[in-house]
Amino acid sequence: MTPLQIAEPLPSIVPTAAKRGDAKARARASAEEYEAVFLSAMMKQMFAGLETSGPFHGGQAEETWRGMLIDQYGKEMVRRGGIGVADTVYREMLRIQEGAAS
Repeated sequence: MTPLQIAEPLPSIVPTAAKRGDAKARARASAEEYEAVFLSAMMKQMFAGLETSGPFHGGQAEETWRGMLIDQYGKEMVRRGGIGVADTVYREMLRIQEGAAS
């Protein structure tokens, strides 16, 4: 395996059922995506004051890659259970949809 190959594909946080169109699965995927964005926004604030040093000294490229890395951290945190925001958002989405259907 070359250094650029990935051993196995990275799993998506969007379940397969959500891609097919199941309403509850789509709501769950939306809630998880919301939590991932929320976590990424929190972590971006945490990393904002971090100064880089060393032989490469950061720069514009590091800022770009750091943002992408933080977004992936948020998605991975949600994939591993998150902090509960997705659960609350999902329940609220279902409650609102059920109220609208009545």
